[in-house]
Amino acid sequence: MKKILTGITVISLAFLLFITPIDSANAAPAKFKNCTELNKTYPGGVAKDAKVRNVGGKTKFKPFVSAEIYKAHTKMDRDKDGIACEK
Repeated sequence: MKKILTGITVISLAFLLFITPIDSANAAPAKFKNCTELNKTYPGGVAKDAKVRNVGGKTKFKPFVSAEIYKAHTKMDRDKDGIACEK
């Protein structure tokens, strides 16, 4: 009887951990204090979409494209070209 209960417990845990989907799409985008912090994670900055082009000159890195993260850091886009904290 003890082995049956242990088996049921293991199956239940496996169901909860591996079969139940984790909804990470609804997670809030990371909020960075400044461009130095943002560039540690996204060295090329964050673009609002793939069509935007840098107007501030040459950059070293390609920006990461994410409308949600860009929206959370719009104030860090000093030249208003659609890329926050470009390098």
